[in-house]
Amino acid sequence: MVRLRKDLAKIVALERVARVATVGRNGRPHVVPVCHVADNGRLYFATGRDSLKVRHLRANPNLAVVVDVYAEDWSVLKGVMIQGTAAFVEGGPRFRTIRDLLYRKYPQYPETSAIGERDSVMIEITPRHVTSW
Repeated sequence: MVRLRKDLAKIVALERVARVATVGRNGRPHVVPVCHVADNGRLYFATGRDSLKVRHLRANPNLAVVVDVYAEDWSVLKGVMIQGTAAFVEGGPRFRTIRDLLYRKYPQYPETSAIGERDSVMIEITPRHVTSW
């Protein structure tokens, strides 16, 4: 596992949206925005058990995540790309802990898109390589 520098960890923790890229068995890339949290050097996001992301990651656990700060003044653009591996948290105390972290960061989650243990999984991302700008 690669540790993010403090300045990069702050960007990842504070920004509201990350983009996750996975690859299917056919080699076709799939990139989607997700709501994420960082905890103890890893990133997490929730998704449906039957989502395309999950199918891709079960076949190939390698993924990339981009978290960036955009501004019209391009001299202040910042971003972090994390390449890593995914693991699944499928229920239990760890699932509920991550869900609580997501609910704290995104208070609209419980009302508009509740994360249930029967229909959702948490994706845990372990960083293997980090690039920033």
